Amino acid sequence: MLELDLWLNGYLDNAYKDATEKDQHDFQTLLEYPDQDLFDWLMGNTQPTDKNLLHIIECIRSSTRQPDNEASCRLG
Repeated sequence: MLELDLWLNGYLDNAYKDATEKDQHDFQTLLEYPDQDLFDWLMGNTQPTDKNLLHIIECIRSSTRQPDNEASCRLG
């Protein structure tokens, strides 16, 4: 799914290396879910049942929208 690749690669390029260990772990956990679930969560259509993933989803969204504003996601 191209849109999903853009979001995930955007996060990897712009924020992953500076993310907290928890956020990096949550990102890796997120990748275990089916593409359609990830797409729906990133679009804001649904939310994951694991509420611990909400923060990383918002970090992915914000790092893609504003690549220079990933600092807020370091608060983990």
